[in-house]
Formats: sequence, C-alpha cells, structure tokens
Amino acid sequence: MVKIRLTRLGSHKKPFYRIIVADSRARRDGPFVEIIGTYDPKKEPSEIKVDLNRAKYWVEQGAQPTDTVKKLLQKAGM
Repeated sequence: MVKIRLTRLGSHKKPFYRIIVADSRARRDGPFVEIIGTYDPKKEPSEIKVDLNRAKYWVEQGAQPTDTVKKLLQKAGM
C-alpha cells in the first residue's frame, strides 16, 4: 500500500518536514517514491508548499494520506 506522509528533517528542536509518497512498510525517514511538498511548522504562520497536481494524481492512484497530511492538504487548498 502507498501512503502520503511526512518525513522529518532539520536539527534538534528545529523540525522541517517533506511530504512524500512512500510504501507504507518503509521506515519514516527511509526510501520513498516521490517528494510532493514541504512543511515548515516553525515559521509564523507555518509554511506549506505542495504540488497539488501530483498530490491529486497519487490520491487517484490509491495512495492514502495520513491524518496530518490530510489536514495539510486541506490547508493548501486540495
């Protein structure tokens, strides 16, 4: 099963996330299929950049977004 989820980057207490498409069995920061966006919660307001066309494509192909990613996609306008 393919999931759309976050992978964590950044240093200690300075998180930065990529929104990725990955196999559900892969570890959090492990191999992925495609990067479709970024999320920076430390900026004010938090910064969300998503390629909505690719996100829609993957959802149509059956990829399941996690709850957090679902909220981020809604904020981004999907």
